[in-house]
Amino acid sequence: MAGSAQTPTAAGSGGPDGGSVAGGGEAFGDRSLSQGLSVVVGLALCVTMLGLGCAVELGQLGPQLRRPVGLLLALLGQFVAMPLLAFLLALIFALDEVAAVAVLICGCCPGGNLSNLMSVLVDGDMNLSVIMTASSTLLALLLMPLCLWVYSRHWIHTALVRLLPLGAVSLTLGSTLLPIGLGVLLRYRHPRTADLMVKISLWSLLATLVILFILTGTMLGPDLMAHIPASVYTIAVLMPLAGYALGYGLATVFKMPPHCRRTVSLETGCQNVQLCTAILKLTFPPELIGSMYMFPLLYALFQSAEAGLFVLMYKMYGRDSYKQDTLGEEEDTDISYKKLKEEEVADTSYGTVTAEEHNSIQMEPTQTGL
Repeated sequence: MAGSAQTPTAAGSGGPDGGSVAGGGEAFGDRSLSQGLSVVVGLALCVTMLGLGCAVELGQLGPQLRRPVGLLLALLGQFVAMPLLAFLLALIFALDEVAAVAVLICGCCPGGNLSNLMSVLVDGDMNLSVIMTASSTLLALLLMPLCLWVYSRHWIHTALVRLLPLGAVSLTLGSTLLPIGLGVLLRYRHPRTADLMVKISLWSLLATLVILFILTGTMLGPDLMAHIPASVYTIAVLMPLAGYALGYGLATVFKMPPHCRRTVSLETGCQNVQLCTAILKLTFPPELIGSMYMFPLLYALFQSAEAGLFVLMYKMYGRDSYKQDTLGEEEDTDISYKKLKEEEVADTSYGTVTAEEHNSIQMEPTQTGL
């Protein structure tokens, strides 16, 4: 693999892909712009996690914990399927260690709150969506560093992986607990304000993308796209698409209903790109990681576009079947109600029932007021 041929002296050196990335590292020497990027990334992460906490309703946790299917699917989707997918794509496209680490970190991240919005648009199970996002975020405290340690072994001899700051990654993950906790408290005390924060956190993703592209473009100029190898763009397209397919297949194996399959599909493919960007930008020296902190932003663009196509196809072709299923359920309920009314005990004005003989029943009239 190309990653195996890298020298430990400089991240990304020794290869066409690596040369592009290494060249990008020199452009990140502008300390003021680099610090500006770090501030934007940190704020975006806090807003995202606050919004995630605001989406959690404590009353819904009990049923989900008693039947922890959502927890199990979050575990399998986010920390088994997606990290393995990221690792295989990095090998197939022979990425250098810098690009490979960026792809691995993105693949090992928990689910993002974009999936909650998309689940609403495809008539999914919102409670399942929120519990999967929240549980995968909490599980990431332990499982994300573990997955990175396991899958980065292929590039262990390289400088970047030997310096892989798993402690800093864990610290960044731990710092997200405070805004999540504040969000849960806000939902409990002020539900309307929490609803507003959920909307703000969703819009913060778009704002983060725009600001980071502008600041990065200022540092790299017209060579912005040249610093990112074509193979990385290809992975950014394929990875969320494969994640959606894996999630749907996983839910099918568990024999979940169609609306839950759509939810699990979106939860698996949508990654927390704000967290990934924060880890790449805040835990690695800018001259080492270079422009590869842009990978989660590319992933965000394509995961949003592909999820948008998913929603569009559902609105065009799947919505009618969903309505038909819902209508059938309503008709069954109505029929059952009518049958129940018809089988009610007869009015006593017809008389009382007495049994005089073994096989005979006689009606005795009773007086009723007119």
